[in-house]
Amino acid sequence: MLKGILSVSGQPGLFKLIAEAKNRIIVESLLSGKRMPVGTTSKISSLEDIALFTHSGDVPLRDILKKIHEQENGGQALDSRAPEHEIRKYFEAVVPDYDKDRVYTSDIRKVLHWYNILQEKELLIFEEEVEQNGEEENVENEENEEKEGEETTPSE
Repeated sequence: MLKGILSVSGQPGLFKLIAEAKNRIIVESLLSGKRMPVGTTSKISSLEDIALFTHSGDVPLRDILKKIHEQENGGQALDSRAPEHEIRKYFEAVVPDYDKDRVYTSDIRKVLHWYNILQEKELLIFEEEVEQNGEEENVENEENEEKEGEETTPSE
């Protein structure tokens, strides 16, 4: 779901990775659809690699987005420009054990903004990930069963 979706410092919104070159990448804005080169000096973060601090460990962004998606029944989340106390209250309902000392309001605003962009562009697809993971597990289980069957067959 988040593979190839990037955040570029100094640029609003999210971007889709289009192509890679030696010293830059080409990205497409999810907001405007315009393509642009991004040099190696820009700070680029893949949403797939982002996690938030909780008291029980780091939680991947995709899990946070899934929780928001479930709470909102697939709809839009709270506006990221809402007052700080509303944002914190909302996020605590979604992730009750988030580390309030290490997760800043600006971080929560980004997560909500990113969620709303991905939701609007219909890029929040959680069911397919479950199906794909299930299919991979089934294939692995079948292969393991075949190997086990081969190992237990007595050879003469």
